[in-house]
Amino acid sequence: MAFFSENGEQAFRGKQVYEWLWKKGVHQFEDMTNLSKETRQFLEESFSINHIEVDTMQRSKDGTLKNAVRLHDGLIVESVLIPTPKRTTACVSSQVGCSLDCKFCATSRLKRMRNLNPDEIYDQVVAIDKQSRLYYNKKLTNIVFMGMGEPLMNYNNVLKAIDKITSDEGLGMSPKRIVVSTSGIPKMIRKMAEDEVKFNLAVSLHSAIDEVRTQIMPFNETFPLKDLREALQFWYTKTKRRITYEYVVWEGINDTTKDILALIDFCKFAPSKVNLIEYNPIDDGIFQQAKTSAIEKYVSMLEAKNITVTVRRSRGKDIDAACGQLANKA
Repeated sequence: MAFFSENGEQAFRGKQVYEWLWKKGVHQFEDMTNLSKETRQFLEESFSINHIEVDTMQRSKDGTLKNAVRLHDGLIVESVLIPTPKRTTACVSSQVGCSLDCKFCATSRLKRMRNLNPDEIYDQVVAIDKQSRLYYNKKLTNIVFMGMGEPLMNYNNVLKAIDKITSDEGLGMSPKRIVVSTSGIPKMIRKMAEDEVKFNLAVSLHSAIDEVRTQIMPFNETFPLKDLREALQFWYTKTKRRITYEYVVWEGINDTTKDILALIDFCKFAPSKVNLIEYNPIDDGIFQQAKTSAIEKYVSMLEAKNITVTVRRSRGKDIDAACGQLANKA
């Protein structure tokens, strides 16, 4: 607003521009139709809008949409729209590449080039909301930070984006409909609790045995399960919100009774639920989907201990849009 006042314009023009950029998702000054032609030209000469562009879009046979999103500097990230009869969910990225080294994830094979800025994260959501309305005739209902990157390694920008997404000046979405999924950075989980965030937390766990988890997620050696558990206990103490564990079962890696008992023990310290996720191959023979009998054993043993468990079938596998498959192959 100060910019307009200093240049002989009425200050309320600043609010109009803000609404065009954030609430309406406009990427060109010329589209800001309640501004005079002269004002729009002046803005064009004074500023640039570093917006994202959906470079390519793929559509799965199950209705899932995958976007290759081009950033202002030419780098590419991917985002996904997952439709169901009752909701549409945006899976958004937080980094170009990833900071971590999970062996089963295609994104981890890309070096981390940079963090996404808050506006780049926000714009992914705006683009998917538009697609949801266009292709499924409903507004976006949910957001998961499960795309490319580790959200807690880009903490400040992710929180700024969520603030904008949930604000009345932005999309006005309830934080209860947002899930931030982390591979488990204890210090940052504690910080989230201290910052009294209102969104939900999911942890990509995959094993509650240190030796096994380090085998598949080598950074676990730096952030062992003991530290993760203490951070999650702190989270629950501060927020009183249950924790979701994302968990893939692989044949010959974490499909034994010992693995299940360790997970049950890990779930005891705070209310939680377990999502058993179908594995999505990334052309690596080391990791293979566990047998159905192993999944069923997980379910029966968890339920016997009154732990909520859901088996999640992956969406968008035919276009490499499922969990763990995002790697800019489009």
